[in-house]
Amino acid sequence: MRPDLSSYRHLVSGKVRELYEIDDETLLMVATDRISAYDHVLGTPIPDKGRVLTAMSAFFFDAVDVPNHLAGPLDDERIPTEVLGRAMVVRRLEMVQAECVARGYLTGSGMTEYRESGTVCGIELPGGLVEASKLPEPIFTPATKAAVGDHDENISFDQLARIVGAELAERLRSTTLDIYSRAAEIAADRGVLLADTKFEFGLADGELILADEVLTPDSSRYWPADDYSPGRVQPSFDKQFVRNWLTGPEAGWNPGADTPPPVLPDEVVAATRDRYIEAYERISGLSFADWIGGDDA
Repeated sequence: MRPDLSSYRHLVSGKVRELYEIDDETLLMVATDRISAYDHVLGTPIPDKGRVLTAMSAFFFDAVDVPNHLAGPLDDERIPTEVLGRAMVVRRLEMVQAECVARGYLTGSGMTEYRESGTVCGIELPGGLVEASKLPEPIFTPATKAAVGDHDENISFDQLARIVGAELAERLRSTTLDIYSRAAEIAADRGVLLADTKFEFGLADGELILADEVLTPDSSRYWPADDYSPGRVQPSFDKQFVRNWLTGPEAGWNPGADTPPPVLPDEVVAATRDRYIEAYERISGLSFADWIGGDDA
């Protein structure tokens, strides 16, 4: 008989995930249907989002073939029935206190900084780049890890080295760029561009371990290759669609104002769900309908 969630001690709530203690060595990580934007957790969930994030992470943990935090199969008997398909049994790790970001294209906060200084996280870039320009080569742009409601802040490689040590900073940079390159090739083969992505790592006996979610539409920007056109914001398979609606003419919300984000209308919720599922199916080549958990998870 599978346990229920009350069998485990709840440890922490993140923007999207809930973390429970199974035993001294393992944790239960549950991906909810919550969605965040501009450091706010929205009041409107996206149905099946947690299952998509789990399915996508499982696909890439296998595809990129680097040490990761999984400590059991996706149908592990330690996973309660009500969260099957949206939960993973994972190893306890000493988490690295930094976000590891790889960028292959110029957009988002990188574009903002480039317009101001011609750099991204202290890395000088060629002049004349525009929104969504492909970079000459992928770059590593770390960030601080912020608490829920606070902002991650981009930092330079030298700042990262001061936080975690020079040797570990070098390992984080090389591993991040290696995983990004592998994942970008996989996505490109499916007609999708991986613009940028964010990884988290932990340590176990000195070994660097890929942790948390990986290469999901929450942690990455995915663009359809057949509609790519530099100089404009790209259509996407990720939550940029939600960000655009929140700050667009219909919602008119100002993320910097002291007001909560508006409720997402049904059509935005449905379109966001469709984009997440399409990202998974196009990139993995698998059917989301076959993913474990079913409609009741």
